[in-house]
Amino acid sequence: MCRIGAIKSSEYFHPSKTLELMRSQQKGHDNSGFAFVMQDLGGIFEPYKDLPLLSMACTDKGVRIAEDILHSIGFTRILQWTPDINKNAQNLQISPMPNYIFGVFNYPKLYKYATKEEKEELLLDTRLKLRKALEEEDEGYIYSFWPDVLMLKEIGNPKDIGTYFNLHTPNSDFVSKIITVQCRQNTNYDIVRYAAHPFFLQGYTVLANGENTFYEKNKNFQKSLHKGYIGFESDSQCFLYTLHYVNKILKWPLKYYKHVITPLEFEEMQKRDDSNVLLRIKASLAHLEINGPNTIIGVLPDGTLFVTCDSKKLRPVVIGSDDKTIAITSEVTGINEVLPKRNFETDIYPNEREMVVIGNDLKVQRWQQ
Repeated sequence: MCRIGAIKSSEYFHPSKTLELMRSQQKGHDNSGFAFVMQDLGGIFEPYKDLPLLSMACTDKGVRIAEDILHSIGFTRILQWTPDINKNAQNLQISPMPNYIFGVFNYPKLYKYATKEEKEELLLDTRLKLRKALEEEDEGYIYSFWPDVLMLKEIGNPKDIGTYFNLHTPNSDFVSKIITVQCRQNTNYDIVRYAAHPFFLQGYTVLANGENTFYEKNKNFQKSLHKGYIGFESDSQCFLYTLHYVNKILKWPLKYYKHVITPLEFEEMQKRDDSNVLLRIKASLAHLEINGPNTIIGVLPDGTLFVTCDSKKLRPVVIGSDDKTIAITSEVTGINEVLPKRNFETDIYPNEREMVVIGNDLKVQRWQQ
């Protein structure tokens, strides 16, 4: 099984907290990788929340390819930050790329008066173009190109990855209020950086512990739904695309995500006041239903954090909190590490028919399906 986690706080915190969250769960992962998504950024990125931030790992040639494409479209870089790499560390189990680049860009001048939707399409199209160009020459990886979002995916031992990027020591420059994290690569398929959770698309983040035995059905249907549904390096990537499709494309409330992926039995639907809606969802989006043991953590563009499970609750998850922070992870030992003084009696163990939702005020809602 994988081990997943998320931390959401009213105060900025460093990614070292996520390493603490996952440390005690080491027996649940295989030292094949470590990846995280930081959202609602502080530190050096805080002044640029409305501008796109590029997260990229690549070769020297990959840098030139990306810069040429961005320049041709009209993007201009205003900030570039690279991690403080620990090159003196010895015997690390890690397969690093030559360059890790995180850059903030101004939009092209033609987009000065563009709508939010037009800018979002531009960023998606640009990321897809960058990814295709780098893939064709095997020169690197583009993880995200989106405002107020930073991603890092790496292959190797999570502890060693933390050492290599100096993530064990907190600092105030590299912080955010939301971080989702997984400490395992995609070992069901080829190990590539794109396959590592979390997955991200247009402000939506998803990561999962488990597997999706309806992967082929989901994938074949999703390929025709949206240009951003590509890659499919992991069966869990389908969870992200369904969330994006339900909430952004169809503009349905979040609660219907649960009804799409794990619909109620027909007999249960027919007894409800909203049976007509649920039956239509079942009929029209049956190919987005999932199966198999899994726990899903997601983040919406507005910062809403949620967790939900498969219809039999075959993967563990727990939620703990104090006055300033909420943590979600696979085992309670992880929360004990980061929130040792919390009230343990308020811990939540979600059931198979609910979605636990955390807003930006850190208030917790438990939505029953």
